[in-house]
Amino acid sequence: MGQVPVLVTGGAGYIGSHAVLALQDAGWPVAVIDNLTTGFRFAIPDGVPLYEGDIEDGALLARIFAEQKIGAVMHFAGSIIVPESVENPLKYYHNNTAKSRALIAAAVEAGVKHFIFSSTAATYGIPEVSPVTEDSPKSPINPYGMSKLMTETMLADTARAHPLNYCALRYFNVAGADPEARTGQSTAGATHLIKVAVEAALGKRSHVGVFGTDFDTPDGTGVRDYIHVSDLAAAHVLALEALIAEPQRSLTMNCGYGQGFSVLEVLDAVDRVTNRKIERKLEGRRAGDPDSLISDNRRIKATLPWVPKYADLDVIVSHALAWERKLTEIRGDA
Repeated sequence: MGQVPVLVTGGAGYIGSHAVLALQDAGWPVAVIDNLTTGFRFAIPDGVPLYEGDIEDGALLARIFAEQKIGAVMHFAGSIIVPESVENPLKYYHNNTAKSRALIAAAVEAGVKHFIFSSTAATYGIPEVSPVTEDSPKSPINPYGMSKLMTETMLADTARAHPLNYCALRYFNVAGADPEARTGQSTAGATHLIKVAVEAALGKRSHVGVFGTDFDTPDGTGVRDYIHVSDLAAAHVLALEALIAEPQRSLTMNCGYGQGFSVLEVLDAVDRVTNRKIERKLEGRRAGDPDSLISDNRRIKATLPWVPKYADLDVIVSHALAWERKLTEIRGDA
């Protein structure tokens, strides 16, 4: 199977930078476009071309597609903070929907044949049944989820009208870091639980807030499906191979392990791995948080030869912790 050059949008960000490593490790030619508003130049490996710019810039995209002979796009660029999307919906419809439309249009214009989209379980809203299948009702409860669902719809319509196939991967809770500590979650003020917890374990935060203790779960705290970011990145490479192998077929698949852990179970794992006790502050639940959100991952397991390597909560935590320590060195902060 031919390895076409791949453009990774948002390749200096958390998940995008892991996808760049996964592609590079597997021998694919890679280029990155990132405006570096939330991404980091240090997250991009040496030798990978970085175009600093915006995916809305059609002239820049046309130049990249031509210079790099791009045959596929992996699209991670976008805004991801759910509460911010509620406060500033137009930012999300601009960054996630309008800019994705510009990117898809440029890809079609350049004759790019394959498109992999970073979607989200937020497209399901608050599911009535968990685990959630891909065919569960799509009823996002915030502009973040809706902005991603609109992009999925644009891709489906575009694939019917043009010689382009796509894969939308709906992520559950992405966590951890590259096992070799080459990249990781670097965003200051991140809201991901495992990131917050390892920061607290290293003294970068005074405590971890536990939002809601009255959920309909075994210990009363929210249950989520945590997937290691490197397993997620590996799924993207396999999805690209599947798109190239069957150009008439597009795919939509959940990305998760099909098992859940509660907030308290995650914090217990961080305590175990660090051999210290994080201070926990019990607070009221946040609007729109489902009791449990777990993926039904049978479709991706049946469609791709995807075998997760890091489906162990303590391993996810240990990789996140190792990256957090390295990040302290990179930044020179305490």
